[in-house]
Amino acid sequence: MAQALNVADLKLSSSAFDHHKRIPDRHSGDGEDVAPAVEWTGVPAGTKAFAVVVHDPDAPLVDGFTHWVAYGIPADATGLPEGGGDAVNGVNSLGNEGYNGPAPPPDHGTHHYYFWVYALDDDLDLPPGLDRRALLDRIEDHVIEQARLVGTFSH
Repeated sequence: MAQALNVADLKLSSSAFDHHKRIPDRHSGDGEDVAPAVEWTGVPAGTKAFAVVVHDPDAPLVDGFTHWVAYGIPADATGLPEGGGDAVNGVNSLGNEGYNGPAPPPDHGTHHYYFWVYALDDDLDLPPGLDRRALLDRIEDHVIEQARLVGTFSH
């Protein structure tokens, strides 16, 4: 069975950087390593919760590198403040709960960091500590719409 496309009016942005532009050092492993604020608009009707994932597919690993998994975000939220606020943190590829910012290997070129927001049709009461794959498996049938913001980073 073909999956429905989940794109319409939902838009994701950040006050820290523009789409396809460099993520500031403050939000990287070279800086304060604090999650940038993200904002979304165009929330679809029926949204009961949100989840956010930040993933680097350019990392030299089979499945790329996940920098942040956040969920349990209420339906009335219009984004996450710098640092992530009260979102439930999942586990990133370093095995840490919370955000770890860009830190690509030296001389590995420019990496692309996909910030995804997922509008969900149910508040799934997910346990803390899920990794990206586990979260996506749990929310797959509940995504009403998704949007992305891409930031770049290199040394």
